[in-house]
Amino acid sequence: MAMSQFKQLRRSYGFDEVAIVPGDITTNPDQTNIDFKIENFTFSIPIIASAMDAVTDVNFATLMSQVGGLAVLNLEGIQTRYDNPQEILTEITQVSDAEITPLLQKVYSQPIKGNLIGERIQAIKQSGAVCAVSVAPANTKRLAPITAEAGADILVVQSTVTSARHISKSYRGLIFPELRKSIPMPIIVGNCVSYSACFELLGTGISGVLVGVGPGAACTTREVLGVGVPQITATIDCAAARDKYLGESGRYVPIITDGGFRKGGDLCKALAAGADAVMLGSIFAQAKEAPGLGYHWGMSHPHPALPRGTRIKVGTKGTLEQILFGPASVTDGSQNLIGAIRTAMGICGVLTIQEMHKAEMVIAPAITTEGKSWQLSAT
Repeated sequence: MAMSQFKQLRRSYGFDEVAIVPGDITTNPDQTNIDFKIENFTFSIPIIASAMDAVTDVNFATLMSQVGGLAVLNLEGIQTRYDNPQEILTEITQVSDAEITPLLQKVYSQPIKGNLIGERIQAIKQSGAVCAVSVAPANTKRLAPITAEAGADILVVQSTVTSARHISKSYRGLIFPELRKSIPMPIIVGNCVSYSACFELLGTGISGVLVGVGPGAACTTREVLGVGVPQITATIDCAAARDKYLGESGRYVPIITDGGFRKGGDLCKALAAGADAVMLGSIFAQAKEAPGLGYHWGMSHPHPALPRGTRIKVGTKGTLEQILFGPASVTDGSQNLIGAIRTAMGICGVLTIQEMHKAEMVIAPAITTEGKSWQLSAT
C-alpha cells in the first residue's frame, strides 16, 4: 500500500546559501539612490537600528538620524524603567554568564514609567532627530497614546511574532485599523515570515512590515521554540505579498528585513530578495557609541518563565560612521555597509533599491567558501 504524505516541506534559504548574479551592465555606485520611505518620512540610507537596549538609546537615535538613518527606541526597556539607565547597562556587562539571566529578569521586572517615556521621546525630538519607538502588542493600547502625546514620529509594534488576528478568551486583541485611526503617525508592525501573514498585515493599513523570526545573533527563539524561516526565503515571500497588495490596493508598503546580518553582503542579498530596508542589531552593538558597551542581548532574554535570548560579547569594532560609511579597518565586510550596498547595486546595473529587487539570485552554498582555502585555514 502506498503511503500518503502527511506534510510537504519546501527548501528555504538563509544568507550564506545564496548569491546575487551580476547584471549585464554596470552603473556608477555613486549615482545610486538608496532612499527609504515610510509614508511622509524619507531616509537617505535604508538602514534602521533595532529596538534593543544594547543598541539604541537617545544618543544613538540622534546619531542615526544625523547620518540619514533611523533608530528605534524600545519603550519597554531599560531607558523607560530607570532614571539612571547607564548604571544598569554597566551592571549587565559586568556580571558572569551564570548570573546574567537572573539579573536581566530582575532588571526588566521594574515597572515602565510614563514620565520617562515622555522624557526620552522629547530628548530625541529636541536633538532634531526623527523619533521612532517600539512597543509590544500587549502594551500598545496603553502606551501608544503616551507616545503620541510626547511627539513621537513613528510607532513600531513588535514582538517575536505579530499577526493581524489574535485569538484570546480573556481580552479583545489589538486591532490595527483602530490603532491607525487613534494615533496620527506611521505604524510599522512585526515580526512575520510568511506570505499569508504579511499580506493580511498589509491589509490593516499599517505603514511597514518587519520580516524575521529568530535570526538575530542574541536571539534563541529558534532553539527554544523551533519556529522561524531563514531570512532570504522569508524576505522573498513577504516581498511577494507586498507586490500582490500593491497590485490590488495601489498602495506600496515597504518591508524591512530584521535580523541575522553579519556583513555587508548579507544586506545586499536582503535587498535583492525584495527588502526595502534592513534592521540591524549586533552590527550596531559593536559601535563605540552603542549603549551596550561591547555586549548585546536579546530583548526576550528577561522573560520570567521562558527566556528566548542570550547575552553575547560582540566587542567594540569602530564608530557608527565607520560601520556605515568607512573607511573600513577590517576585511570581513562588517564596515562601510553603505559602500557595499552601492557597489553591489552598481555591479547589478541598477540605480534604485526597487530595481535591485529584480536582480537575479542563485542558490550558492559555496559562495563563501569556494576558492577560500587559505582564508579558511587561517581562522
